[in-house]
Amino acid sequence: IAPTGHSLKSLDLVTMKKLDSKVNIIPIIAKSDAISKSELTKFKIKITSELVSNGVQIYQFPTDDESVAEINGTMNAHLPFAVIGSTEELKIGNKMMKARQYPWGTVQVENEAHCDFVKLREMLIRVNMEDLREQTHSRHYELYRRCKLEEMGFKDTDPDSKPFSLQETYEAKRNEFLGELQKKEEEMRQMFVQRVKEKEAELKEAEKELHEKFDRLKKLHQDEKKKLEDKKKSLDDEVNAFKQRKTAAELLQSQGSQAGAASSSCSSPQGRAWRLRAGDQR
Repeated sequence: IAPTGHSLKSLDLVTMKKLDSKVNIIPIIAKSDAISKSELTKFKIKITSELVSNGVQIYQFPTDDESVAEINGTMNAHLPFAVIGSTEELKIGNKMMKARQYPWGTVQVENEAHCDFVKLREMLIRVNMEDLREQTHSRHYELYRRCKLEEMGFKDTDPDSKPFSLQETYEAKRNEFLGELQKKEEEMRQMFVQRVKEKEAELKEAEKELHEKFDRLKKLHQDEKKKLEDKKKSLDDEVNAFKQRKTAAELLQSQGSQAGAASSSCSSPQGRAWRLRAGDQR
């Protein structure tokens, strides 16, 4: 709590009201050296009055145990605690202590005449630690657990405010949950079957398209193959015709060469003598 010396802020009250059912609240006035002792006393009384009037439940040190009843009763009267903090250590006398240095003097953190830090430490760590744990478990956790169970539908009373067995509520909720689970499982199974069927239909359609594409490619291949075979046959026919023409040309050339040789032999003297003898013989 800020040491304003006046009253609590609305935000502080709202925050503590929200938290008092969830955690143990111990109000503390920070930087208590910022106000005088008389102002601090009035400020504590004002804070306590406002907490009570706004219904904020703060942690009260227990007084039912005789061993700590007296000290806890005294400490309850000191609430809220006024504390001072410091990260610096100063030498005071022969000891190093946490303190704050001001031009007008030194404020010691662990000096009970200066602040309530030692009282707060004693109450939280050495005297009431176990009670704080017990309060957290038996009050705050159980309240949290009860609220959560009620949100889930588990109540210890029926709609007519009569006692109701928690076991029966549990069994009813369990059966309801199992029914919903089975329903969801059936819906998921049907959805899975539907998706499998859709996937099978897609695969069959894709397979059909592949077969059709394969048939088209096969037919196209066969047509191309037939065209190539026809073209090859045509080329073979042309080659054979060319060979025949070549053979005929070579034959004519050979005959022409032979005829040329014969005419050359007739024009020579021996040829003329031979022709004369042939004519005499006739």
